[in-house]
Amino acid sequence: MNDHVPAPDAPRSAGTPGALPTPAQLLDALDPDQRQVAEHLEGALCVLAGAGTGKTRAITYRIAHGVAVGAYQPTQVLAVTFTARAAGEMRSRLTDLGVPGVQARTFHSAALRQLTYFWPTAIGGRRHEIERYKGRLVGTAAHRLGLSADRALIRDLAAEVEWAKVTMTLPEDYAQAAAAQGRVGVGDLDPATVAQLLAVYEEVKAERGVIDFEDVLLLMVGILKDREDIAAQIRGQYKHFVVDEYQDVSPLQQRLLDLWLGRRRQLCVVGDVSQTIYSFTGATPEYLTGFASRYDGARTVRLTRDYRSTPQVVSLANRVLSRSRRGAGALALPAGAVQLQAQRPSGPAVRFEAYDDDVTEAAGVVAQVQRLQAAGVPLSEIAVLYRTNSQSEVVEQALADAGIGYLVRGGERFFEREEVKRAMVLLRAAARTERAELTGDPGADARMVLAREGWSEQPPATRGALRERWDSLNAIVELADQLGERRGTDLDGLVAELAARADAQNAPTVDGVTLSSLHAAKGLEWDAVLLIGACEGLLPISLAEGPAAVEEERRLLYVGVTRAREHLVISYARARNPGGRASRKPSRFLDGIWPTDVDGPAGRRSGAGGGSRARAKQAAAEFEAENDPATVALFEQLRAWRAQVAKDASKPAYTVFADATLRSIAIVKPAVLPQLSLIRGVGAVKLKEYGPDVLRIVREFGAGE
Repeated sequence: MNDHVPAPDAPRSAGTPGALPTPAQLLDALDPDQRQVAEHLEGALCVLAGAGTGKTRAITYRIAHGVAVGAYQPTQVLAVTFTARAAGEMRSRLTDLGVPGVQARTFHSAALRQLTYFWPTAIGGRRHEIERYKGRLVGTAAHRLGLSADRALIRDLAAEVEWAKVTMTLPEDYAQAAAAQGRVGVGDLDPATVAQLLAVYEEVKAERGVIDFEDVLLLMVGILKDREDIAAQIRGQYKHFVVDEYQDVSPLQQRLLDLWLGRRRQLCVVGDVSQTIYSFTGATPEYLTGFASRYDGARTVRLTRDYRSTPQVVSLANRVLSRSRRGAGALALPAGAVQLQAQRPSGPAVRFEAYDDDVTEAAGVVAQVQRLQAAGVPLSEIAVLYRTNSQSEVVEQALADAGIGYLVRGGERFFEREEVKRAMVLLRAAARTERAELTGDPGADARMVLAREGWSEQPPATRGALRERWDSLNAIVELADQLGERRGTDLDGLVAELAARADAQNAPTVDGVTLSSLHAAKGLEWDAVLLIGACEGLLPISLAEGPAAVEEERRLLYVGVTRAREHLVISYARARNPGGRASRKPSRFLDGIWPTDVDGPAGRRSGAGGGSRARAKQAAAEFEAENDPATVALFEQLRAWRAQVAKDASKPAYTVFADATLRSIAIVKPAVLPQLSLIRGVGAVKLKEYGPDVLRIVREFGAGE
């Protein structure tokens, strides 16, 4: 295994900030597999990139390398992503590499830009307004058909309209296409009725003179098919294409991409079949898995080195993805998936917790957050992930009661907050009218300006609206500091960065625990992840019918696991409500993984005998196989200490610490009590009684080594 870890920061050539690095500097900053991606500048390239393997780094350095050697002109490169935030991040990275001018956009953003420009000549008149909320049009269509549709049904019908359009399914073909895909109608409406609604929806839209988001792509496809002159103009503008998250491409997006390319093969796609979690919207990984057959001579590169997560998290991720349950050495991964190889040092063992009910689980989340925070993990680096948005309510209440700040992804957007809007106005005005008072340091200048809006060095002592307002302003201050360090920019640069981020909805980090659905967490990462509700009925969700849907739920769990860099806690509640029937069981995706001795929040033991001895033997073998000799030796030293303590107290050794706890201590090698307290099996009583001795053994062992 190659242990070359790419440098965390972009290489810089001598000179002014933003100067373009040399080709050699760019390539030297990559690992061997990433380097293959960066060196492949011509022809079709498929990059199969596992979670945390540096795919964004690889493709941004590929673009920068192409520019550095003169193979690419920045304005002739179109990099397509699936979220505005990801597009903004890619533009930011390219700017840091000294390559501004590359168009990094979502499919919709790129198509809308082209449609707006060519509408007068291709269609005539002024471009129709985009209806951002399909629900209004769907509701009108349902009313005309005499359907009684509440808000939930309208939402589901709007999703079905979107599916039909991204799969390019006409109303008259809907029933047959839906049946082929296992879609059995919406609510209590049969496919024929849904097909009628699709037709009426288009009529309502035409009457109002509006288009929807899918029309942006459909209209551009039509223009490019019918107007060769326009197609030639676009192909003359963009000569090199990069598509990120290619496993999520829909038939409509692939059709648009084909028309952008024409007969050329200057295309690099990056994707991970293991993170295909949007099939219900019409996305399909078939374009990724079939890339080599679609593009003759295409090259495939696999990125497998995981720089994000510890070996403990990576091992679990590989096992979740596999259908094999015979241990980490016998994985049977799905076709096209990559087996991750951890590059980081060992970290804490993954914790598994079972609770009596959802309320108790939420209290457990608070306890975990407090322990992590005491160990030095910032709140902004902690996330609570769940399958459905309704699961967040009880956690929000528990965090609020404990005075812990949090942010809900999918809630109010950062740039829509009033204090953020005012701050941007003040910063823009200061950059224009107060140049004599500015220092040139964006962090210092932002502090001076935002102090007028109520920002101070110290946050308010209590939570609530005042603290949330301070958190927003402080996020801007911290962004200003980062820009000053990375780019040597000034207040004008901060104002421009905020405007670009507002356009891309790429918000800076705000201090507080993140609450997010598993779907919304894709593409993000945190130091610590608390994944709740890992039980049957939620993962997989009870609505998942058929093998394909269940496997997508498995991939959803994989996405959640791979968001964690170091700390990962997976939990579930046996009952929904306090006093309710304890009918829930751990997710089937954790069969053979979920510890059989986890019987409650304190990890009470259940069962004994031959099965337990076999599991203990297997755990010991896996520990020795996955860790270096020094870690194994430390474990043996801790066992010897435990045996003496147990003998002196005349009690069984496992009542001091279980083997699993000692293994975790040997791996983590804690230096202070808060670190030790994060390890499963180290409660408050044991921490007080044995903690100092454990830390002494670890410290002396390290000194001896």
